Amino acid sequence: MMYARAVNAFSATRAGTWVVRHIAAKLDPVIFARTDGRLTLTVVPTLPMLTLTVPGRRTGAPRSVQLAYLLERGGGSAEHEGTAYLVVGSAMGQDHDPDWVLNLRASGRGTVRLPGHVEDVAGTELTPEQKERVWPALETAIPQLRTYRQRTTRYIPVMRLVPDGAQA
Repeated sequence: MMYARAVNAFSATRAGTWVVRHIAAKLDPVIFARTDGRLTLTVVPTLPMLTLTVPGRRTGAPRSVQLAYLLERGGGSAEHEGTAYLVVGSAMGQDHDPDWVLNLRASGRGTVRLPGHVEDVAGTELTPEQKERVWPALETAIPQLRTYRQRTTRYIPVMRLVPDGAQA
């Protein structure tokens, strides 16, 4: 637990953000895939992690990103009653949406790799009201979000990834 807090606290610093953006972002999806979701650059993941692969909006080529997520059971809205994954387009507090958000908005589809399995998902963006309801739980699950939100004035999108076959 202390290790996880230390890693998560470091990742919210400017130096940690640089490491995540320039090193972990490239290596984590590879390590995660090769170890079937058991390991990342920090060895044992300190947050619930998934790899999201979406087609690039310009090239259609698959683009993968490692993301922390919050498991959503039962949805939070009448139109979504199954299990889903909530992921945040924080870009570590940068003043622009990350490419994966733009790609997911364009395609509406992706693939999620979790420990032990891979599944196709439909991606939708939460409304501001939906986001407001889930944000406290997201900050509890992903403590770095507090810092990332302070770094930017931009609206930070939250995306819901619903597995195919789940009720949506």
